[in-house]
Amino acid sequence: MNYELVYPMAAMVLLTFGVLIRLFLGRIHAVRAGEVSGTYYKTFQEGEEPRELAQLSRHFINLFESPTLFYVACVVAMVTGQSGTTLLVLAWVYFAMRVVHALIHLRRNKIQPRIGAYLASWIVLIAMWSTIIVGVTTGQ
Repeated sequence: MNYELVYPMAAMVLLTFGVLIRLFLGRIHAVRAGEVSGTYYKTFQEGEEPRELAQLSRHFINLFESPTLFYVACVVAMVTGQSGTTLLVLAWVYFAMRVVHALIHLRRNKIQPRIGAYLASWIVLIAMWSTIIVGVTTGQ
């Protein structure tokens, strides 16, 4: 069994962890600076988070949406013996698109390029799943 897909999966985990650390430190700073009440984080209903932190929070949540399909695709590919060069390249391209999406979303947050990166990541994800399905169906 080929386990090379573990590396782009690990890279996605590191990206998610990096966003989490940035979010955690940002929240601590905002509470200490009086920009948001610490009680806000009990239920996320009392008060309002500063825009930059809301953006970080949203991005962190986003990393648990479509990337879950990426992780599952990688595991399915490894289990079914479909992990080869094509899927490995697609997995790294997916990761790269998610990094581009994160950089756009967490910096200038321009909608058009952000949508483009997000769409590109979905196209790559669909290509990954299509490759897996064709491989399983044809017995390759």
